[in-house]
Amino acid sequence: MNYILFDDQHVRTSLLPLTFTRPVSEIRVGICTITQKWEQFLGSRMSFLTQPYLQEKYPQVNSTDDLFINGAVCPDKALVSAVSALRKGDRLMHGDILIAYRPEELPETLTDIDQIPDVTIHTHHQHITIIRDLCDIFASNGEQIRADFNRITAGRKSQPISDAHTAVYNPSQIFVEEGVEMKACIINADSGPVYIGRNVQLHEGAAIRGPAAIGEGSVLNMGCKLRPDTTIGPHCKIGGEVSNSVVFGFSNKSHDGFMGNSVLGEWCNLGADTNTSNMKNDYGTVKQWSYQEQGMRDTGRQFCGLVMGDHSKAGINTMFNTGTVVGISSNLFGGDFPPKYVPSFSWGGAGGMEVYHPDKALEVADRALQRRGKRLSDADRHILSTVYELTHNQKRMIGFRTY
Repeated sequence: MNYILFDDQHVRTSLLPLTFTRPVSEIRVGICTITQKWEQFLGSRMSFLTQPYLQEKYPQVNSTDDLFINGAVCPDKALVSAVSALRKGDRLMHGDILIAYRPEELPETLTDIDQIPDVTIHTHHQHITIIRDLCDIFASNGEQIRADFNRITAGRKSQPISDAHTAVYNPSQIFVEEGVEMKACIINADSGPVYIGRNVQLHEGAAIRGPAAIGEGSVLNMGCKLRPDTTIGPHCKIGGEVSNSVVFGFSNKSHDGFMGNSVLGEWCNLGADTNTSNMKNDYGTVKQWSYQEQGMRDTGRQFCGLVMGDHSKAGINTMFNTGTVVGISSNLFGGDFPPKYVPSFSWGGAGGMEVYHPDKALEVADRALQRRGKRLSDADRHILSTVYELTHNQKRMIGFRTY
């Protein structure tokens, strides 16, 4: 069986700007990305049916027997069983959502799952977790941390916590991988599990309350406060206070400041004392920019903070309003609140915006990667350049000068 995770196009648009630079299934929710969850359940590598400009980095591999799975759907045992039972020509639905499809044969060129003809339809009636929009990422995170924790740690033994000055509560729900360094920390798993990945550093005074996950190679700085339902992806540096948020990987919020009900993509950086508002003063529901509707949309949620796309940055003392959405490769600075919607490749802040020229943005991105011993690949350069071409003519960008 050959497994391919496909992008539901409506969902992909709802998850912009995060899906400008990755397939839907590369969204991190819980401990793992959705791709990693399916690979762990099925014991097989996944490939991707996504946007053409992403396929060099995320290739599609076909065989004589392909099973397509919706990349927005988080697997569980019952769902995996239903998907695995599909025969050739079967389609699995959940309401109006296509979950999986095992075609008899494929068109010679396939760019969208809708190109595959209708077949025998089966319905999955049990509850499933689908990441349909940006808020679903942090709203589903606690549930997914619990599910991932149970799967990843089953039958395994945690590394011991030997530091005499680290306080541990409910140790059976704390799992520590190899190479972790911690001193004088507080880890409280009474309200949910805490997963600490390989080679993580927990500095003095760091406090973690589960459910929480800290990915491989990440650092929690002195006095960092990690509140429940928070995931820190691999190789991040985190300080201050973080609540019910997801940081994908290789991103930094190293200093004091609050971030709540937020999602940061990869290679982002928040300067010292950057703060995100996650609740309105009138306790009303938060509006957020929708790429689907090309305007502000009521999320129906009382708590909603910042969503920031890959390679975007914020200078010191930046203040983000509730429901702010920042695109790809933007650089924000200055006093007062920047706009609640910042298009990709923007430079500036509340005082005005300019277009961030892609050559300079790529130079900065490569410089950021070099600090972690990496280089910006040709595939990544192509992706970022394509995002610039797709977005720089937006109406919201009219009148911007090029920086």
